[in-house]
Amino acid sequence: MDGLNSFINSLNGILFSDYTVYALLFTGVLFTVWSGFGQYRALTHGVSVVRGKYDDKNDPGAINHFQALSAALSATVGLGNIAGVAVAVALGGPGAIFWMWVIGVLGMSLKMTEVTQSMLYRNTDDPENPHGGPMFVVKKGFAKWGLAPIGTIIGGVFVVTLIISAITGGNMFQAWNVADITFTYFQVPQVVTGIVLSVVVGLVILGGIKRIGAVAGRIVPFMCVMYMLAAGYVLILHLGDVPAMLGLIVKSGLPDFLGGSSANPEGAFLGGTFGYAAMWGVKRALFSSEAGQGSSPIAHSAAKTDEPVREGVVAGLEPFIDTIVVCTLTALVILSSGAYNRGAEAEFLSTDSVRIVQVTDEAGQPVANDWTLETAPLPVMSDDARRIRRTASDESAWRPGETVFFIVAGSVDDNTGRELRKITGTVSQDDAGMWVASWGDLESEIEPTFRQKEDGSADLGIYGDYAGASMTAYAFDRVQPGLGMILVSVAAWLFALSTMISWSYYGEQGVYYFFGTRGEKAAKPAVLIYKLVYCSLILLTTVLAMPMFGADGDKAIIGTDTELDMWTTLGLGVMLVANIPIMLIFGSQAMKAYREYFKRMDAGEDPPHEAPPITDVVEGHDVE
Repeated sequence: MDGLNSFINSLNGILFSDYTVYALLFTGVLFTVWSGFGQYRALTHGVSVVRGKYDDKNDPGAINHFQALSAALSATVGLGNIAGVAVAVALGGPGAIFWMWVIGVLGMSLKMTEVTQSMLYRNTDDPENPHGGPMFVVKKGFAKWGLAPIGTIIGGVFVVTLIISAITGGNMFQAWNVADITFTYFQVPQVVTGIVLSVVVGLVILGGIKRIGAVAGRIVPFMCVMYMLAAGYVLILHLGDVPAMLGLIVKSGLPDFLGGSSANPEGAFLGGTFGYAAMWGVKRALFSSEAGQGSSPIAHSAAKTDEPVREGVVAGLEPFIDTIVVCTLTALVILSSGAYNRGAEAEFLSTDSVRIVQVTDEAGQPVANDWTLETAPLPVMSDDARRIRRTASDESAWRPGETVFFIVAGSVDDNTGRELRKITGTVSQDDAGMWVASWGDLESEIEPTFRQKEDGSADLGIYGDYAGASMTAYAFDRVQPGLGMILVSVAAWLFALSTMISWSYYGEQGVYYFFGTRGEKAAKPAVLIYKLVYCSLILLTTVLAMPMFGADGDKAIIGTDTELDMWTTLGLGVMLVANIPIMLIFGSQAMKAYREYFKRMDAGEDPPHEAPPITDVVEGHDVE
């Protein structure tokens, strides 16, 4: 696994370099200015379109605007909002949220542009089963210039990246998190979760885009409202802390020359530089909202409309709902509850119980710059930790297989600018029934020492290592024990299912791009095989989420927050690199259509009709 992880991380370093981020930010600013701050149109006209005031059953397409938005949101409002935000705050600190906001606003213009482009070039040969996305944009667009072969090749490259992203971020990331949190709270084996997810996803995606739109139109509003109510409850309890939290987000997100300052280490949080916070905020916001990734236009291309820009402004609502609203609520819950800089769950009484030692090889020789821990049985958890876990006084609060970490001072971590480092371990019971931890290795050029507390004593604390969705659940549990277990478990299942369903459709359209030119008889079997493979990967991922043993018998965990990020970054990076040039090449056509459309709207040429009943809009009856 180490060799594979090293390769993927190296590839991610190329795909998600600073230049990719700069290119995306430039593109977002460009279309924001070019459209005259079109975000305003999304928040006004876009809302009217979603409400059904412009729905017409005679227009080409399979689903109405609301269902198209729900299908796209089901792929974006998901575990990225629960798990991705938690990872960003845990590693980048409060400042990461500031950069999530920046990407959220710029992402609205990116979504408007890329969806408008796809609507201009979508395939409506079958009016009730349209096909669209950046691959069709580049294929048809280059063909108009007499460069059809080049367009076909570029479209094929994008489809390859699309399928990679569907498999990783749209599938593996979701399955891993659901399996992790279900095992953490209910001790349900990950493989069982995988079987259930595979069956449910399979039943929906076999019904095509109409079934996906119908399911998404019901799940997305329910899960968003449920999650927002729970987050609102937490924030009401900490209402006095919210202004300070917002101030901390802005201060930690700005560079020094603008009055900002890097977040300081405290408790489980090891600190983070301005650049590190910005990187995590941008990365997680992109993964959450998928702005500029080219995936959302595929869902919107199924909408019933003959106005490309109309669906574009609907798409502009996605980053606002996803990042500005839902992600911010998650971040404020984590910050106000103190989950990100939490204290230790247990603490060794003296340095006699824990030693920092050098790792030795099979011959018993020390390994240079490689360190680990030797510890006594784990101490009893603190009263607060037991309260959060709702553990009786005569029971052990430790859970078999959970991950913990110990903080030491070693060589400086360039990402955080601090000498503080983690040594991660896995909890288990020995033959005598005592709770113990098997510790991993830490690479440090200097011999690590114990972290010093403010009073000068050694920090001998053991911290729970909550990754992804587990961190958000823990934040809710700190406020109301048991709330996180119920809320985040249900939300994780709903969010993951909806995301996996939509991303399956995205990948399906990629497969259709390759085989559709050979006719429906060739495309249908290929699409069916893809769906079966997609569902099989859900099961495979949950199996890999289980603790596995290395050749030396030491237990290693597949699925820490670092490895979790590694795979989702791969899918995100490859699509961004492929889609940004497509957006820039055909951006002028989208902006021309945008200006012409709103010129007609402002002149009152196509007035809205009376809004249909909301139930008809949600169920799609208004366009049947």
